[in-house]
Amino acid sequence: MLPTDPDDGELMLRLQKGDDHALDLLMNRWQIPLRRFLYRWLQNDADALDFAQETFVRVYRHRERFRPGAKFSTWLFAIALNLCRNQARKNKSRPTVPLDDTPEAEAADAAPNTNLLDTEKIATVRQAVDALPEPLKTATLLCEYEDLSLAEAATAAGCSAKAIETRLYRARGLLRAALARYL
Repeated sequence: MLPTDPDDGELMLRLQKGDDHALDLLMNRWQIPLRRFLYRWLQNDADALDFAQETFVRVYRHRERFRPGAKFSTWLFAIALNLCRNQARKNKSRPTVPLDDTPEAEAADAAPNTNLLDTEKIATVRQAVDALPEPLKTATLLCEYEDLSLAEAATAAGCSAKAIETRLYRARGLLRAALARYL
């Protein structure tokens, strides 16, 4: 963000006042972190793209609900997280078998010369995080991957900062056990 660029709060105020261009600026600023979070949650690049678009649609539809002074990233991730939770509930009631489990987005993050062992480790960590119970997975993705503070993650997840701290502690223990052979 350049020094002359408006911050997220200013852009939301402009959007609330009818300046639709402000949404374009927010989308350009947040699409990559949002898609990265959604990919890690959903494990599917096409779904992550769809959910990112739906998240921004909801930002636009519910722009009046954004409180001045609130942190936009926290609000954005809370919307995305709710979409993911809703999808997880749907998937439990209607299980499906994926046709393709290719790791498109994570492979794109890796260096081109990544060796097979590193690729295996990345996939193993991804699977271990994905296997965590939903509250622990949420805390891990928001704090460890998206660098949200405990307070920001708590707001996005709808719980206390202490709950996020406890969930991170439990998640790290489970991940340490699941990944012991790599440590």
